Amino acid sequence: MKALVIEDEPVIARVCDRVLSTEGFEVEIAANGMAAIDMLGRGKYHLFLSDIRTPEMNGIEFYWYLKEKHPELANRVVFTTGDVLSDDVKVFVVKEPDVPLIPKPFTPDELRVVVRKAMERIVLPVL
Repeated sequence: MKALVIEDEPVIARVCDRVLSTEGFEVEIAANGMAAIDMLGRGKYHLFLSDIRTPEMNGIEFYWYLKEKHPELANRVVFTTGDVLSDDVKVFVVKEPDVPLIPKPFTPDELRVVVRKAMERIVLPVL
Protein backbone atom coordinates (compact mmCIF):
# COMPACT_ATOMS: atom_id res chain seq x y z
CA MET A 1 0.00 0.00 0.00
CA LYS A 2 1.11 3.55 -0.68
CA ALA A 3 0.55 6.68 1.37
CA LEU A 4 1.14 10.29 0.39
CA VAL A 5 2.02 12.58 3.29
CA ILE A 6 1.27 16.23 2.49
CA GLU A 7 3.26 18.18 5.05
CA ASP A 8 5.52 21.23 4.83
CA GLU A 9 7.27 20.71 8.18
CA PRO A 10 10.15 18.25 7.57
CA VAL A 11 10.27 16.92 11.15
CA ILE A 12 6.56 16.09 11.16
CA ALA A 13 6.82 14.59 7.67
CA ARG A 14 9.61 12.27 8.88
CA VAL A 15 7.58 11.19 11.93
CA CYS A 16 4.58 10.45 9.72
CA ASP A 17 6.82 8.55 7.30
CA ARG A 18 8.20 6.37 10.10
CA VAL A 19 4.79 5.64 11.62
CA LEU A 20 3.15 4.84 8.28
CA SER A 21 6.09 2.69 7.24
CA THR A 22 5.67 0.58 10.36
CA GLU A 23 2.01 0.20 9.39
CA GLY A 24 3.06 -1.32 6.06
CA PHE A 25 2.86 1.72 3.79
CA GLU A 26 5.32 2.80 1.17
CA VAL A 27 5.43 6.54 1.89
CA GLU A 28 5.98 9.52 -0.39
CA ILE A 29 6.02 13.13 0.80
CA ALA A 30 4.70 16.30 -0.83
CA ALA A 31 5.28 19.76 0.65
CA ASN A 32 1.83 21.06 -0.36
CA GLY A 33 -1.35 20.27 -2.26
CA MET A 34 0.05 21.39 -5.63
CA ALA A 35 2.95 18.95 -5.31
CA ALA A 36 0.48 16.25 -4.25
CA ILE A 37 -1.63 16.81 -7.36
CA ASP A 38 1.49 16.47 -9.49
CA MET A 39 2.35 13.22 -7.71
CA LEU A 40 -1.17 11.83 -8.32
CA GLY A 41 -0.30 11.54 -11.99
CA ARG A 42 2.66 9.29 -11.19
CA GLY A 43 1.19 6.84 -8.72
CA LYS A 44 -1.80 5.35 -6.97
CA TYR A 45 -2.26 6.06 -3.27
CA HIS A 46 -4.30 4.17 -0.70
CA LEU A 47 -4.08 6.94 1.91
CA PHE A 48 -3.45 10.68 2.01
CA LEU A 49 -2.25 12.18 5.30
CA SER A 50 -2.56 15.92 4.80
CA ASP A 51 -1.77 18.90 6.95
CA ILE A 52 -4.56 21.46 6.62
CA ARG A 53 -2.10 24.37 6.54
CA THR A 54 0.42 24.07 3.71
CA PRO A 55 1.71 26.80 1.37
CA GLU A 56 0.49 27.28 -2.21
CA MET A 57 -2.44 24.85 -1.88
CA ASN A 58 -3.65 23.82 1.55
CA GLY A 59 -5.07 20.47 2.57
CA ILE A 60 -8.69 21.58 2.35
CA GLU A 61 -8.15 22.82 -1.21
CA PHE A 62 -6.46 19.51 -2.05
CA TYR A 63 -9.44 17.65 -0.60
CA TRP A 64 -11.91 19.70 -2.72
CA TYR A 65 -9.73 18.95 -5.76
CA LEU A 66 -10.00 15.22 -5.04
CA LYS A 67 -13.77 15.47 -4.50
CA GLU A 68 -14.15 17.12 -7.90
CA LYS A 69 -11.55 15.32 -10.04
CA HIS A 70 -11.08 11.97 -8.25
CA PRO A 71 -14.11 11.43 -5.99
CA GLU A 72 -13.17 7.79 -5.42
CA LEU A 73 -10.05 9.02 -3.57
CA ALA A 74 -11.61 11.68 -1.33
CA ASN A 75 -12.53 9.19 1.40
CA ARG A 76 -8.84 8.28 1.74
CA VAL A 77 -7.83 11.63 3.29
CA VAL A 78 -6.83 11.99 6.95
CA PHE A 79 -6.08 15.53 8.09
CA THR A 80 -3.60 16.84 10.62
CA THR A 81 -3.63 20.39 11.93
CA GLY A 82 -2.33 22.63 14.63
CA ASP A 83 -5.11 25.08 13.80
CA VAL A 84 -8.42 23.69 15.02
CA LEU A 85 -9.77 27.09 16.02
CA SER A 86 -9.77 29.13 12.80
CA ASP A 87 -13.10 29.77 11.12
CA ASP A 88 -12.30 27.98 7.86
CA VAL A 89 -11.25 24.81 9.70
CA LYS A 90 -14.39 24.92 11.86
CA VAL A 91 -16.58 25.35 8.77
CA PHE A 92 -14.81 22.49 7.01
CA VAL A 93 -15.20 20.13 9.99
CA VAL A 94 -18.93 20.92 10.14
CA LYS A 95 -19.34 20.53 6.37
CA GLU A 96 -17.32 17.28 6.20
CA PRO A 97 -17.80 15.64 9.62
CA ASP A 98 -16.72 12.16 8.46
CA VAL A 99 -13.23 13.23 7.38
CA PRO A 100 -10.72 12.11 10.04
CA LEU A 101 -8.79 14.91 11.74
CA ILE A 102 -5.94 14.56 14.22
CA PRO A 103 -4.80 17.72 16.02
CA LYS A 104 -1.11 18.52 16.36
CA PRO A 105 0.89 17.75 18.32
CA PHE A 106 0.08 14.05 18.15
CA THR A 107 1.97 10.99 19.28
CA PRO A 108 2.95 8.15 16.95
CA ASP A 109 0.38 5.93 18.70
CA GLU A 110 -2.39 8.51 18.18
CA LEU A 111 -1.50 8.67 14.50
CA ARG A 112 -1.55 4.86 14.24
CA VAL A 113 -5.04 4.71 15.77
CA VAL A 114 -6.45 7.33 13.38
CA VAL A 115 -4.83 5.72 10.33
CA ARG A 116 -6.09 2.25 11.27
CA LYS A 117 -9.63 3.57 11.73
CA ALA A 118 -9.42 5.40 8.41
CA MET A 119 -8.22 2.27 6.62
CA GLU A 120 -11.17 0.30 8.02
CA ARG A 121 -13.61 2.64 6.27
CA ILE A 122 -11.74 2.87 2.98
CA VAL A 123 -12.92 0.52 0.26
CA LEU A 124 -9.88 -0.57 -1.69
CA PRO A 125 -10.20 -2.07 -5.17
CA VAL A 126 -9.79 -5.82 -5.42
CA LEU A 127 -6.66 -6.68 -7.39
